Amino acid sequence: MVPGGVIPAPPPRVGVRPVYDSADTGSPVLGQLRELWELRRLLRIVVARDVIVRYKRSLLGVWWTLLNPLLTVAVMWAVLSGIFHARSLGVPYIVYLLSGVLLINFFQQGVIAAGWSMAGSSGVISKVHVPPALFALSAVLAAGVTLIVSVGLLLVMMLATGVGMQPSALLVPVPLLALAMLGTGCGLLLAAAAVRVHDVIDFTQVALQLLAFVTPTFYLLSSVSEPMRTAVQFNPLTQILLLFRGLLWGSGLPPWWTWAASAGSGAVALGLGTVVLARTWRASAAML
Repeated sequence: MVPGGVIPAPPPRVGVRPVYDSADTGSPVLGQLRELWELRRLLRIVVARDVIVRYKRSLLGVWWTLLNPLLTVAVMWAVLSGIFHARSLGVPYIVYLLSGVLLINFFQQGVIAAGWSMAGSSGVISKVHVPPALFALSAVLAAGVTLIVSVGLLLVMMLATGVGMQPSALLVPVPLLALAMLGTGCGLLLAAAAVRVHDVIDFTQVALQLLAFVTPTFYLLSSVSEPMRTAVQFNPLTQILLLFRGLLWGSGLPPWWTWAASAGSGAVALGLGTVVLARTWRASAAML
């Protein structure tokens, strides 16, 4: 018998995370971000796992990170170098081409890897409460490790070809972060759809290949005639790529609308992808 006849309240349960409720009126974006921050140590472990698995059975290992874009650029340079010249580009064509290939490759790899993240982690998602965005984000961050190494290769290429390094190059992480946000958001949307229809991954790969041609990866934007130029300019990847190149070897800071378009497209894609996945992941998990 408890003195005074009052039964004390049970102690709070420690370590129990709230389960997402689709009827909750709170912000799914803030909820996902809060959970990702609480699980940041797990996120680091998953990213390290993804990087190790990617190169574990590769003969060249991490060196393939450098060899893959170099081979792609070498083939494209051999075919296209006679068309585009450094005088019109402002830098050697090999540098111009490499800068575009690196960003396009990262975006394509990040979106597809994030799209497969839920289906590939079905054994965990269906049994343990883990934010589904964690696996998509880890896939993009693992691809980001490759991007960082590749950007180092680009800087070496710039120095070897005599391209001066501008002080604005210190701001290069800004377009890279915008690109990561854009890739993660698109990957979250793809992940929500891929759980239901796996074929959407194949269609997305084709769409990403077409998107690469609507981005001035190997050509000048000024060389595109209307109305195609308008379509290329409205491509979010175009603005991020223009910002990236402008910071590396431009004569001054890129115009404000390039910054706004890059940051805005990344934020919108990430927010939309997070909301869609947060509202659908419980039904999607039941299908895994």
